[in-house]
Amino acid sequence: MSYRVRLNVFEGPFDLLVYLIEHAQMSIYDIRISEITEQYVEYISRMQEADINVSTEFMVLAAELLEIKSKMLLPRSAPSEDGETAYEDPRTELVARLREYKLFKELSHMLEERQEQTAARLEKPQEDLSEFTGEPDEYLSLDMDQFTAAFEAFLQRKKNLEEIRAHHIRTEKQRITTELRMNEIRTFFRDRQEREADFRDLVPHRDDRYDISVTFSSVLEMVKEHRLEAEQKKLFGDIKVTATDELFEQA
Repeated sequence: MSYRVRLNVFEGPFDLLVYLIEHAQMSIYDIRISEITEQYVEYISRMQEADINVSTEFMVLAAELLEIKSKMLLPRSAPSEDGETAYEDPRTELVARLREYKLFKELSHMLEERQEQTAARLEKPQEDLSEFTGEPDEYLSLDMDQFTAAFEAFLQRKKNLEEIRAHHIRTEKQRITTELRMNEIRTFFRDRQEREADFRDLVPHRDDRYDISVTFSSVLEMVKEHRLEAEQKKLFGDIKVTATDELFEQA
């Protein structure tokens, strides 16, 4: 029992023909048909000698090449009266088929590269969004009293939100002002190079209650941070404020 080896070196007869044309450095628009036909037939013969299965398509193209070669050897017809010849190049159809083959070959390579690129990508699995879509609009059925109560509740909620927002703005403003006043108090002691001062000297606007309260809260915060010490010897008496070493050591 003989062992037969089958090797598909080329995908088809046109693959072999393009290979021969490119390695012979020819243009498909100007094929030296005699040379290419001899190379093609010789290559098929070697494939048969190597016991490689040659499909019918290769043999059909070989026959077509031989036919084109024979037509190229025929004498051309004489020119007509207007000086033009009715000669038709027998290679025209073959060139058109080669162009079409090369085009589809390039497209197949491009699609293969795209497939390899997309195969390396990970896609997020599709999620079920049915619970967020396709729900019909709901309409409330209310009488006048119920509608009035709902509208009043809406206005009250809006008023509460505005009060909370205004309180937040005031608190934020007071926090920033307290930080600035603490810096002013620190600068006050450093510029004077004195450790003791009366609380009233730390208030820029003594007739402004808000300014007094901000200064007082700033002093309390600095006492908490051990930067100041405060002493009041009697009820409603003057408050003496003393700067500590930490206030002068702070950068």
